[in-house]
Amino acid sequence: MKSTHHIKTFSYLVLVSAMLFISSCNKDDDKPAPKNITQIVVDGADFSLLETAVLTAQLEGVLANTPNLTVFAPTNAAFLAAGYTEAVIKNTSKTALQALLQYHVLSSIVTSGNVPAGPNAEVATLGGVKLFTTRGANGVFINGVKVTTADVSAANGVIHIIDRVLVPPAGNIVATAQAVPTLSYLVAAVLRADASGTSISGALSAAGPLTVFAPTNQAFIDAGFPTIAAINAADPNTLKNILLYHVIGARVFSSDLTEGAQPTTVQGSKITIKLAGGAKVRGNANIADAGISITDIVTTNGVVHVIDKVLIP
Repeated sequence: MKSTHHIKTFSYLVLVSAMLFISSCNKDDDKPAPKNITQIVVDGADFSLLETAVLTAQLEGVLANTPNLTVFAPTNAAFLAAGYTEAVIKNTSKTALQALLQYHVLSSIVTSGNVPAGPNAEVATLGGVKLFTTRGANGVFINGVKVTTADVSAANGVIHIIDRVLVPPAGNIVATAQAVPTLSYLVAAVLRADASGTSISGALSAAGPLTVFAPTNQAFIDAGFPTIAAINAADPNTLKNILLYHVIGARVFSSDLTEGAQPTTVQGSKITIKLAGGAKVRGNANIADAGISITDIVTTNGVVHVIDKVLIP
């Protein structure tokens, strides 16, 4: 028969163990529940414009309650750079904002280490429109846009922070150019070049993928085409040769450009890429580089980069 002392000691140990267990459980209970994606956006100091967009688009429930999401979250600076002030966001239609935001969401959890390496691997978004991902030594890129902070964990998925707004394609390369007033000379040149017997507009509307370095109206003026009438009076074959020199037969985002690269154009000659001091491109007969002023305009059949000079083969 055990002594009273041993029984008391055993009872004491059981009591202490029970108290420690209860204390441990209470500590676990005191831990705050992980936030869902909507809560993280609402609480994030640099996500106030994203929050406004989510609420205006009435997607807060989707981002709070849908499991297994991946969100590429633009910062306030990203929205402002894209022209989306709070007032602009609130005056944008719900349908348009939903399309924009759904283009930033994947319907599965994809951590940075599991982003398809690509280059430019196709990934379907929540809205069904494709993004293009690249993962390598330089980081993770979405449509050429670098992920600045990866793998922010949420209760229902993961968030990757980006410094640019991803804009879904509105049409093919020709349709996209037609919607940009500062590219009207380029559109006129494409249509005039069709008279060469080769449908340049058809080629730029085809499935692709293609990359176009698109000269602005001022670039055409500086190259000796002061008006659209001058373009319409030009030799279609000359325009065809020049235009095809602005096209690469692959999808090339700004993140794919490397110093000194010399990709071959659809015209058959090479152009030279320069990155020091900002992204630039030069044609064989150009005496100065063409600056790339706008990068990574995604189209349904490729990507467009706007440049400030006409490239001459």
